[in-house]
Amino acid sequence: MNIHQEILAKSEQNGHVCLYQHLKNVADTARVMAKHLGFDEQIAVEGALLHDIGKVSPVFQQSLISPNKKKPGSVFRHEIASLFFLSLVCQEHRDAVIDMIVAHHKSMYKDVRDLGILDLDDASDCFKEHSKLFPEWSHIAIDILESLGLETHEVSLEEAKENYEYVIDYCDGRKQGCSEWRGLLMAADHMASAMETTFEMPLDKLFIKPDLSFYNRQSELYPLSLISSDSKKMHTLVTAPTGAGKTDFLLRRCRGRVFYTLPFQASINAMYDRIKNDLSNTNAQVHLLHASSNLKVKDGKIEESIMQRHVGASVKVLTPHQMASVVFGIKGYEAMAMDLKGCDVILDEIHTYSDVMQSIVLRIIEILVALECRVHVGTATMPTVLYQKILHLLGGADAVYEVKLESLTLQSFNRHQIYKLEDKKESYDVIASAIESNSKVLIVCNQVKRAQKLYESIEELYPDVKKMLVHSRYKRSDRAKLETKLREDFNQLENVPCIVVSTQVVEVSLDISFDIMITECAPIDALTQRFGRINRKRTRDTIGHYKPIYVIAPSEDDKEALPYSLDVLKDTFSVLPDSGDIMEECHVQEMIDKVYPKIDFQNIDFTGVAFLEGKWVLKALCHHPKSALLETLDINSAVCITEEDKDRYLCANGLERIEMEIPVSYHSIAHRNLDQLNNGSHPFVIPNKGYDKEKGLLPDLCKIEYYQSFEIL
Repeated sequence: MNIHQEILAKSEQNGHVCLYQHLKNVADTARVMAKHLGFDEQIAVEGALLHDIGKVSPVFQQSLISPNKKKPGSVFRHEIASLFFLSLVCQEHRDAVIDMIVAHHKSMYKDVRDLGILDLDDASDCFKEHSKLFPEWSHIAIDILESLGLETHEVSLEEAKENYEYVIDYCDGRKQGCSEWRGLLMAADHMASAMETTFEMPLDKLFIKPDLSFYNRQSELYPLSLISSDSKKMHTLVTAPTGAGKTDFLLRRCRGRVFYTLPFQASINAMYDRIKNDLSNTNAQVHLLHASSNLKVKDGKIEESIMQRHVGASVKVLTPHQMASVVFGIKGYEAMAMDLKGCDVILDEIHTYSDVMQSIVLRIIEILVALECRVHVGTATMPTVLYQKILHLLGGADAVYEVKLESLTLQSFNRHQIYKLEDKKESYDVIASAIESNSKVLIVCNQVKRAQKLYESIEELYPDVKKMLVHSRYKRSDRAKLETKLREDFNQLENVPCIVVSTQVVEVSLDISFDIMITECAPIDALTQRFGRINRKRTRDTIGHYKPIYVIAPSEDDKEALPYSLDVLKDTFSVLPDSGDIMEECHVQEMIDKVYPKIDFQNIDFTGVAFLEGKWVLKALCHHPKSALLETLDINSAVCITEEDKDRYLCANGLERIEMEIPVSYHSIAHRNLDQLNNGSHPFVIPNKGYDKEKGLLPDLCKIEYYQSFEIL
């Protein structure tokens, strides 16, 4: 048998992998995935072995050697040539195999660059273009497939044409739907390709159902731990204050593999660390998925870093943005849907999302129900209108296990005395008094610029006091260090004063606890989350003891209120207690409903969703380009790098680039005429003066006249 090692799947720059090895790796991976997901293993292997066999064509092989020598207007799609061998599998398997192969790179129809099989068939003599020299190379393809264990016969040019025409007819007749076979092949192909540079394919680590018995622990301090999680109802809605044991309860409700979603990167990192540690004595594979997740796991093995992005985790911690591909039918959505199907999905802190993202999350819930997932929603605070909407989507009270704490239990979570301040000036006396009493002070601003300005004042007033500024506009590597320092250093201080100035990044799931908070007014639900950072440690000694929170009245200026609505801030300020009165947990729901008597749920259907009114509305084997709505969400999240990092960024790998990037609002940076790279995440290049390791991004200095090269001239 001849495996033809000279025939490559990937060029030298991309690992120099021979086609035989790549097809074997994808088939091995597809077989394991099929076994765990209940697919036909033989079909999975057949589709995997055939999916790239068209790469044997000399047209493709030449493109690997000289990618820039392609004739203008010439198109060769290897997946189309792969389908010339369709008749090597039995008739009953062919439709599934087509699903696996025909669109594993491009949308079958209306591809963004018109390179789908139906686009090309309409526009050119597609078969003639792809079958050039077929009699000269088809026997090599047969050799490779035979070496891989596929039963073969010689395929003539006529048979290849018949196969091609069968594929065209099949694709023309495809209706709306989500093709699980396409999802399987794409997942297997991506995983095998990513692992090909390592020595081991860790297939034994896929689809392990986690042992979550660790979370059966009980304590009177955590009242949810004393409530049974056994209910025949499929879904869960838990409302409880921070520190009641919500995370443990949600995980106790899970029966299979788990997707745990949280809104912010910092909270995801903390939850990943927590679950990974909790399950360290089990064989559970805990993965992390967000924009900078590779940065978080960079100290682990290469294999661990690669596995984060792929299917089959025991527990995957992620943001709903990662699941939004399923809502909009973005490339790879079938693989995400396949991975999610039948799993447990925890949606924690669901109330914290923006209007648009909240609408997407509601649509995600609809799809999760259609995918037969068990959905578990956790919140400390949620408007009743939103609660009822989620309850309805999950199938109503008959399908949902609703858990709330009794009023008497809620009273034991009263831990804050609220004082209202008319303006910021009043806060300086509070800070002085707190420092004198060796307290840990947390000051929260709603805008990064205000936090930086306040931090500069604190530096002048208290040069000898330990202090830190933390917000979202740092290099990702610096931000990770700050979060670690906040958790491991500042959070551990006893009888030593310190000041942390922050923005909303402290609101959710960063496990920190301070003595006193001074905060600008925020919407009642966000404010309640903030309050949870004060007097956070719940022990028998702390129950019944209160710590002070000072809330600064909102300004009368709409711009000063951003990113919030001024009306919501005013309504929130009016419902808060004052003069040291206790923030009563049993009244929080009532306060929230006063601020949010109704919610206008945004209609996202006009943006090209893939799932509507309980069914798939996107043609199978097709995907949308990154949807207009997701671009609307992303448009406000550009990145920039410093001038001194520019050369290093151009030469760096993906992980190193992430470390240098500073997340920034697109609208705040795009109009400044700054240089922008075409590599990586297309970062804007800011002058070195525009970034300070301690203070983060300094927008006033992000101007072209501060470039070093400009100054030299």
